[in-house]
Amino acid sequence: MSLKDRIQDDMKAAMRSKEKARLATIRMLLAAIKQVEVDSREAVDDAGVLTILEKMVKQRREAAEQYDAGGRAELADKERAEIDILADYLPTPLTEAEITDLVSQTIAESGAESVKDMGKVMAGLKSKMQGRADMAKVSALVRQRLSG
Repeated sequence: MSLKDRIQDDMKAAMRSKEKARLATIRMLLAAIKQVEVDSREAVDDAGVLTILEKMVKQRREAAEQYDAGGRAELADKERAEIDILADYLPTPLTEAEITDLVSQTIAESGAESVKDMGKVMAGLKSKMQGRADMAKVSALVRQRLSG
């Protein structure tokens, strides 16, 4: 079963159980997937769905931070609830040790020696870590390793 099919099945289950918040979030996710499909004129595979999920989670994290800064705790809580629902579809996150090991392994595999080779390393890591790690933090770790 593809990830998209699982999301559609979960939408039906949320409708049956009358979970309004979960249903609204899943519908929003399916709308984002459909928008990408319409724009690209191609069906989205599991990797594409993971990319969309990562983007949506990142948007909600940033919105929650801004709501907290603006003193709007109820809106920040709503964003965090949506993150929890979306996170159900992401693979289990990597631990710090696993991230460090993968970075070291990918640097060795690609033969990277300086920051100039960072693109090769990040390309290799993206496929291994998609949906499982914050790529901004991974990028900072790779830059640190290659510059030092």
